[in-house]
Amino acid sequence: MIPFPDIAPEIFTIDLGGFSLSLRWYALAYLAGLLIGWRIVAAMMRRDRLWGDRAPMAADRVDDLLTWVILGVILGGRLGFVLFYEPGFYLANPAEIIKVWQGGMSFHGGFAGVIVAVWGFCRANDIPPLRLADALAVVAPIGLFFGRIANFINAELWGRPTNLPWGVVFPGEAAQACPGVVGPCARHPSQLYEAGLEGILLGLVLLLLVRAGGLRRPGLAFGVFLAGYGLARMFVELFREADAQFITPDNPLGHVLGGPVIGLTMGQLLSLPMVVVGLALILRAQHRPAAPAPA
Repeated sequence: MIPFPDIAPEIFTIDLGGFSLSLRWYALAYLAGLLIGWRIVAAMMRRDRLWGDRAPMAADRVDDLLTWVILGVILGGRLGFVLFYEPGFYLANPAEIIKVWQGGMSFHGGFAGVIVAVWGFCRANDIPPLRLADALAVVAPIGLFFGRIANFINAELWGRPTNLPWGVVFPGEAAQACPGVVGPCARHPSQLYEAGLEGILLGLVLLLLVRAGGLRRPGLAFGVFLAGYGLARMFVELFREADAQFITPDNPLGHVLGGPVIGLTMGQLLSLPMVVVGLALILRAQHRPAAPAPA
């Protein structure tokens, strides 16, 4: 087993007049993913050759798009967590919903929020939504990678107990509550599994797709992202500890559909439609003519 590294969730803290302001790794991960993605999308919009004919929008409009995406991520991520994971608690304590600084964000909710925000942006600016979705799909793995690394540093969303040599002993009473385990409890570092699959591997696949002219087929990159993320998340859920509210003595794996032994976790259930829609978009893109290759 591997001891958890001595990394504080806060990078630094400043005390001002009785108030403490902290920069946390999780916030930095969001900022880094958004800013790097913003610059890459702007660069893609300056290269008409990537799209076969011309880019779907002017590069200077990406600044406006960033604002819409940030709102979609924050509002969608928070509401998704409230609705998918702890609706009972927030229904009884609605004032807690706005306290995003206390944690509690859902990827699937944030993704849905971005979809709505991008669709609204495209409608307001007469931009082909599927082509813009392709551009955002290419950079999404960057944010996923940073976010999962931040989850690891925060010692949250850890995996199920394991006796494999790379199991990590996460701190905290909840992480050490492993029935039948005597002594320190090592768990799968599922955050790092996700960083590798959803971030690095999926990012490389999309990069190769762009280099092969994939952006000339509207919807192809977006479809690959949807299917790739969905499959990666469903696989990692086999090693990831389910949220505590779904675990009971009769359902130790936290399945929300099916039986206690064979079933789907909430993460798998939410990812399944992404796989189906992603495969449909891939087939649609393959059966439609691509934009002409640049001369």
